Amino acid sequence: MKETTLSRKEKILQTALSLFAENGYAATSTKEIAALAGVSEALIFKHFGNKDALLAHLIKSGYRRVLQHHRGMMTYKNAKDFLRTMIFLPSKLVSDEPLFWKLQERLSHTPFSRQQHEQFMKPVHPIIQRAFEELGYKEPELETQFMLLIIDMLWKKEACGDITNAMDLAIMLEDKYNLI
Repeated sequence: MKETTLSRKEKILQTALSLFAENGYAATSTKEIAALAGVSEALIFKHFGNKDALLAHLIKSGYRRVLQHHRGMMTYKNAKDFLRTMIFLPSKLVSDEPLFWKLQERLSHTPFSRQQHEQFMKPVHPIIQRAFEELGYKEPELETQFMLLIIDMLWKKEACGDITNAMDLAIMLEDKYNLI
């Protein structure tokens, strides 16, 4: 089997993602990234300009990967299937890209990171509301807000390892909304 080798730019990105997710953005220097990636610090600046631009690249490319990989998640076949998909999505996303979501959780208070996440989630809101309307819920907007809060809490808790029973909670939600 042929082993794929990473370009130096890809090594920088992988190393930065790992260090930012594990140690935090502020606690990670470009010097440390360069040393662990086996490149010069100047190469980081050549590719990305500065540490902030490197972080922005990681966040934007992370969401692009997620959207590309989960392109079908927005497919609306029926209300129950869509809500079930949304309930199980946090676990799926975090298990697919644990470092990216851990980084996002660590940075969820920063404006840029929050804005990217809101942009990612924005199209979901009206579809969830439509599903609750179709299922005849009395207050579909409140149910939508509630579900989005739960989804947001689940991925954050799962990303930082603060929850061990995320799947049980998702199954409980699935049962609560009679989606089984």
